[in-house]
Amino acid sequence: MTSQKPPTHRHPEKRNRPDSPIQRKPDWIRVKAPVSPGYQETRDIVRQNNLVTVCEEAACPNIGECWAKKHATMMIMGEVCTRACAFCNVTTGKPAALNPLEPYNVAAAVEKLGLEHVVVTSVDRDDLEDGGAAHFAAVIGAIRDRSPATTIEVLTPDFKDKNGAGQVVVEARPDVFNHNLETVPRLYPSIRPGARYFTSLDLLNQVKVQDPSMFTKSGIMVGLGETRDEVGQVMDDLRAAGVDFITIGQYLQPTPKHAPIDRFVSPEEFESYARLARGKGFLMVSSTPLTRSSYHAGDDFARLRAAREARLVAG
Repeated sequence: MTSQKPPTHRHPEKRNRPDSPIQRKPDWIRVKAPVSPGYQETRDIVRQNNLVTVCEEAACPNIGECWAKKHATMMIMGEVCTRACAFCNVTTGKPAALNPLEPYNVAAAVEKLGLEHVVVTSVDRDDLEDGGAAHFAAVIGAIRDRSPATTIEVLTPDFKDKNGAGQVVVEARPDVFNHNLETVPRLYPSIRPGARYFTSLDLLNQVKVQDPSMFTKSGIMVGLGETRDEVGQVMDDLRAAGVDFITIGQYLQPTPKHAPIDRFVSPEEFESYARLARGKGFLMVSSTPLTRSSYHAGDDFARLRAAREARLVAG
C-alpha cells in the first residue's frame, strides 16, 4: 500500500467567489525577472537543504533582488497552512507532521549563505497544541549554535491565542519579533477571517511586557479598501503596544480567486504614510509600494539598533 500525502488545496472556501481580474501593475511596482548567478546559487542552497521559503510560496515580487544578494526568508513547518486568508498565496489544507530535522537544515542553509541577518517565518499551524512555538524556538537555537553572529528575526503567526506560545518564542531570544496585523480591523472578516485584530495586537504587546528590550515589528498592506484614518488608527494601536518598527506595502492580488485590489497607492502617498508613522514615534518605518516584512530586513535591523541608541543618547 502506498502512503498518500494529506490533501491540500488553494483556499477551498473561495470556490464560490467570482473571479476578480488581476489589474495591470503601474510602472512603479514592476520588477525584473530573476536571472542573476546569485539568485541561482541561493535557489540551489534552498533546494539542497529541502527548505521552503516564503519568497517562493507567497510569490514575493522582490525575490530576484533578495536572492541575488543571498537573502532568503525561511518558511518553517511545511508549505501547507491551516488558514485561508484572502490575500495569501500559500496553499491551504491539512499539514503534514513537523520535520524534526528542519531546525538543522535551516541552520545549515544560514551558514552556507553566510547570512548576517535571517528572517524565519511559518505557515499557520492551528493543528499543533502550541501553534508551532516550540519549533520556532528549536530553529532559533539551531541557528545560534551554528552561526552565533547571525541576528535572527522571526515573523510569527498569532498562535491562535494559545496560552504561553508567544512566551516560548521570546524565551528563545530572537533579535526581532515580528507579527503582522496585515490590514485594518474593519477588513478582517473579509481579508483575514481566521484571525482577530486584538489577538494579534495583544501578542505584540505581551512580547514587550515579557522583554522590553526586544525589538518588535508589524506590517500592513494598503490598497485593500482601507482609509487613511484607519491606517492612522492602526499606527496608534501599534505604538500603544510598544511596537518599534512598522512596514507598509502595496497589496498585490496573487490570483483571480484572491481579494481584488481596491487601488494602487502612489509612491507619494506611501511617503505620506511614512511621515505620519515617524511623527507617531516609530523607531523605524518602511513604507513603499514594494515593501514587504522581510525586504531589506538586515539593513533595516542595523538602522533599527542605531535609531534606538540615538534615542537613548538624546534622552
